[in-house]
Amino acid sequence: MNKYVSKFHYLTQDLPGRSHTEQAQLACEAGANWIQYRCFSKNETDLLEEAGLIAAICDDWGATLIITDHYHLLDKADIQGVHIEDMQADFGSIRQQIGPDKTLGASANSFDDILRISESNAVDYIGCGPFALTYTKPNDYPLLGTEGYRLITGKMLQKGIKIPILAVGGITINDVDPILETGVYGIAVSAAVNLAGDPAAAIKEIYRKVY
Repeated sequence: MNKYVSKFHYLTQDLPGRSHTEQAQLACEAGANWIQYRCFSKNETDLLEEAGLIAAICDDWGATLIITDHYHLLDKADIQGVHIEDMQADFGSIRQQIGPDKTLGASANSFDDILRISESNAVDYIGCGPFALTYTKPNDYPLLGTEGYRLITGKMLQKGIKIPILAVGGITINDVDPILETGVYGIAVSAAVNLAGDPAAAIKEIYRKVY
């Protein structure tokens, strides 16, 4: 049975003036129903403590909480799943460790990545990018742009791959409509919301476009 996957994933990030907990609270209040807690600045004790706080917020608002990479924490807090950024990870092994009920997301940059990940039969959705230049997650992967997504979704259709693909990386609000026209399932953003003058308004605007 396919798990529910939102068409709009909101990712927290390390910000100097707003904690991950505050970001999650703001996002949920603005209507976000899928929060990815993406933190690389804390030790495991502090990470688990903050994950617990965010989990309580998500529970209050009925939002799904996904944590980035730290799948060993899934049984220690009310977290619904994990997103693994290592494209070469052994997703079958991770699925065995987290069990069938938790959501498992993966990152990809190309159709070949998507094909390999989908063949694991372990992953529920894939975040594919970067769409454009991003400073949230610096990397040397080729920028996909709308044409890149169009080619990827076309090849997925040919191969019968139905796993939800979310565009991610350097996406602005103005990019949402043309990206969705390529056939991807949805959008994942962080800076487009977190660095906006009015983050809550940015979330509402993206939701309006996605849904």
